[in-house]
Amino acid sequence: MSGQDLSVPSLFNVKGKIVLVTGGSVGIGKMIATGFARNGATVYIAARKEAQLKEAVEEIKKVATTEGVHYIPANVSSKAGCDALIAKFKKRESNLHVLVNNSGITWGGPFNDFPEEKGWDNVFNVNVKSIFYMTAGLSDYLVKGSTSTDPARVINISSTASVDPHSEGPLSDAGNGTWSYQSSKAAVNHLTSQLAVKLAPSFVTVNAILPGVYPSKMTAYGFRTSGDKMVAGQPMGRVGSPGDMAGLALFLASPASAHITGQHIITDGGARLFRTAKM
Repeated sequence: MSGQDLSVPSLFNVKGKIVLVTGGSVGIGKMIATGFARNGATVYIAARKEAQLKEAVEEIKKVATTEGVHYIPANVSSKAGCDALIAKFKKRESNLHVLVNNSGITWGGPFNDFPEEKGWDNVFNVNVKSIFYMTAGLSDYLVKGSTSTDPARVINISSTASVDPHSEGPLSDAGNGTWSYQSSKAAVNHLTSQLAVKLAPSFVTVNAILPGVYPSKMTAYGFRTSGDKMVAGQPMGRVGSPGDMAGLALFLASPASAHITGQHIITDGGARLFRTAKM
């Protein structure tokens, strides 16, 4: 260990890593996928809409430092859908270094008439169950060649909503709330801890990123209807950027974080603390 290279190019190197990002065609998933591709990783993005996947791949290739940017159409809202994506990926690669479980959805509805299937079941299927089935189904690939100093990585995308109990706000219509979203993301945090315990002996780290306000499909409604208010609530004077998200994901996949697992890392510019101070 005394001879370890502590230079930045070594500590934050992800070149040659094979990365799979679910929900990678838009928003946070695309930010993360672009960061990996820009730094020499082979990247696969998966999502439901093939047209969006194609467009995203072409955009990512413009900044990628390798030709390894690919897409796989997939729907992870069921175990069968997760299994299908896993099977398609395994036909293309023989191992996996980084799995980014980013796919996520939300649903807004009134407190007294919140739908069961779309409001609760589908949100938990995509946001929580897919993380378990994707990680378990790819665990054999993740452990191949992993070591205590060069572990494989699982990065789960949670949300600051997981630690914020306010379900009614600018991200949904007046009178509506995202009742299931907060609960699902809290479940993501705990599942991250469970998976970290399970996979640590196999040299696989599992961590969660908890984004605050970032530009994405999920926050688009809020930006359209009350963007100024959302920005005003940011103590740093801005919302999250692609560099903020890609930088954290790259850190969690690089040698610099090889001894970090089971963590839930908030990236919101201090907005949660600022909100608490204002109350």
